[in-house]
Amino acid sequence: MPSSDGKIRYAVVGGGSISQGAFMPGVSQTGNSTLAALVTGDSEKARQLASRYQLKAWAYTDYAALLASGEIDAVYVATPNFRHREFVIPALEAGIHVLLEKPMAASDDDCVAMRDAAQRTGTKLMIAYRLHCEPGTLEMIERVHSGEFGQPRLFTSIFTQTVKPSNHRAHSGFAAGPVADMGPYPLNMVRQLFNAEPIEVSAIGSHSPGSQIDTWDTVSVSLRFPEERLAQFTVSYCLPDSERFQLLGTEGEIEASPCYGYGEDVAISYRATLDDTTRVHVHPVVDQFAGETAYFSDCILNDQAPEPDGDEGWRDVRVIMAIERALVTGQAQTLEPLPARRLPQRDQRRAFALAEVPPYVNTESPTE
Repeated sequence: MPSSDGKIRYAVVGGGSISQGAFMPGVSQTGNSTLAALVTGDSEKARQLASRYQLKAWAYTDYAALLASGEIDAVYVATPNFRHREFVIPALEAGIHVLLEKPMAASDDDCVAMRDAAQRTGTKLMIAYRLHCEPGTLEMIERVHSGEFGQPRLFTSIFTQTVKPSNHRAHSGFAAGPVADMGPYPLNMVRQLFNAEPIEVSAIGSHSPGSQIDTWDTVSVSLRFPEERLAQFTVSYCLPDSERFQLLGTEGEIEASPCYGYGEDVAISYRATLDDTTRVHVHPVVDQFAGETAYFSDCILNDQAPEPDGDEGWRDVRVIMAIERALVTGQAQTLEPLPARRLPQRDQRRAFALAEVPPYVNTESPTE
């Protein structure tokens, strides 16, 4: 049951930067959600964050007790993705709803196990595709599928950042590398814009000179979709911050930048070109984490299935796994055709003011 004031009570599992710098501040903006607990293996983070948000902190070893406590309705899981399954399935089996950071998992098997657990228990599992609730992104998807730009034929994207060698993502292999960490953004975007699933995957990766990343630090991916549509994207841990995509249709094009990020000064914007006329569309900065949380809480309160569910998360991960196989073998990988899913809808749109982010509690925890 929700709290006495009708809000969904969340436990945050993992006290890393995305929890501290985005999810936890954003919850207060929603009106239908509240923070109730923190699960972390870092005692100093537990002390400081519990005091800041007036909530109870639990150790990872006490997770089962938290799930049985009756003090929470949902968990937000933001551990490294190769640890998702160990926190998601026990929650679902305890009747606790799960908002799970992307990528959904580090393997197909983990995705299927979590997806099946949600279906078996009737508990809600939503993958945290925050852009599925972001107004500018939803507008682009809707315009493309209205036919304004003709048939979408070609998608290209770049998404890069510089990751410090001290970050756990630099030394946790492919599962924490740029393809798994950043690849879901262009991959999910093109899947929504094409409303289709890739059927062939090729990839080339490199280790930049001097890089301390223990996997490919820069990767270029090529995707073939049904009806001979093509997509390419490049992700990197060793280049200055950049994010953009271009979609070309038979009657026009969209160029978007910024298009994947969040936070202060990140207003999703795009240029639409039709009949040789280009117009710039800039959307206000919104709290994307508040938006996705409010949407998920609405789904729980109204007993509705969330749109970006476990199947949506699995569809991205199966492509990520194919990218890894392509990198290892040097061979293109064929994927089984899948039927189209329902697209994000206008009623998922949420627009909350950006929450103020408090100082970050950094104790150099290797897993958060």
